[in-house]
Amino acid sequence: MYKRIKREDIYKGRIIDVKRDTVLLPNGRETTRELVLHCDACGMVAVDDEGMIILVRQYRYPVGLEMPEIPAGLVEPGETPEACALRELEEETSYKAEHIEHMTSFHTSAGFSNEVLHVYLCTGLKKGNMKLDDDEILTYERHSLEDIKKMIFSGEITDSKTIIGILMYNEMLNNGR
Repeated sequence: MYKRIKREDIYKGRIIDVKRDTVLLPNGRETTRELVLHCDACGMVAVDDEGMIILVRQYRYPVGLEMPEIPAGLVEPGETPEACALRELEEETSYKAEHIEHMTSFHTSAGFSNEVLHVYLCTGLKKGNMKLDDDEILTYERHSLEDIKKMIFSGEITDSKTIIGILMYNEMLNNGR
């Protein structure tokens, strides 16, 4: 078992904190580990009554690309992941979901971050009100599952939550769910 001996605050930001821990390894040696602390997040595979999937397209500054993705957002303090998913879906796409089902949760990059991303299937979509944050610039579009799978396998979609969510949804359909 790893034992933390000391923790240093390296950076405190709006959505991440960076820490450096001094750690005692099971073999008795000391080492350091750098970690990014991040709140949980949610991604939604939103499927309309025609079987079309809603993607958002937005510029992602860290990678310098406009990326097609499933809608997603950060879980606010005191909020459940399911409530976050419903809120963020409406804020980013203007759609409200009548039905929501948890598909999976995963660590986005366990080698350096504690972030957990929860993926939901959202169906029974009805128009609501888009409410983008002041720093969000995005559009939404509808695609067939087959088109999105082609976008994944061609490398056009590289976002992990989108790939995981879409492939989970595809597997659910293949198993008659």
